[in-house]
Amino acid sequence: MHVGKDLYRAKSKEEDIKIINETTKAEFPVSLKAYGDGPLQLSTDKSCRMFKHLSKQGDDIKGRGKIQKILDDPAFSEFREINVLPLIYNEKGQRCNIMVFDYRRAIDETFSIKKKKGRKHPVYRFYNKNDEYICEVRYGGGTTNALQRGLWTHTKNGLQYFDSITGGWIDYSHNQTLVKLLSHALVSSEIGHTEALSTIKDDIKLLKKNSGMN
Repeated sequence: MHVGKDLYRAKSKEEDIKIINETTKAEFPVSLKAYGDGPLQLSTDKSCRMFKHLSKQGDDIKGRGKIQKILDDPAFSEFREINVLPLIYNEKGQRCNIMVFDYRRAIDETFSIKKKKGRKHPVYRFYNKNDEYICEVRYGGGTTNALQRGLWTHTKNGLQYFDSITGGWIDYSHNQTLVKLLSHALVSSEIGHTEALSTIKDDIKLLKKNSGMN
């Protein structure tokens, strides 16, 4: 069920769709995103609660007990509640990947949180015990735009904290033959369409037969 914004109207919530289990009737919201292979916004954190809370803890936060207490705070409720389904694309390589960020693992494996200088505003970066990047909280004051606030990660640097629904990268390079077929179909007659459709149907039958499908 689509629950996002209508045309030219801002969304009241971050989620775009609501998924309903027809058997159990359980419901959960999902935010759909399409980003290039690199930085990925997981939450806008419109009220800037995460950054403000971290600012009170210092610039170099360590210790599982202290970090767990921070992540259990209501300021980080979005960290646990938002479901994001991003389609990551690499335009140069013409490939894409649908990946899900593992929030639970990120929370469980955060060993340190360090304040770093960003391009314009500071960020708090989360690291595991091997000092490997997990995600980051960006400054979210009144002077910031969407790229400068909220909870972010990086699809390359934090790859180990993603699960791929597509089993890795999928090629979407152009099928030039199909493009030519469609372009010719637009200017050909109905007789040509009928003959082409007959050939395509025969080809589909052959493909099904070779694959063992009925």
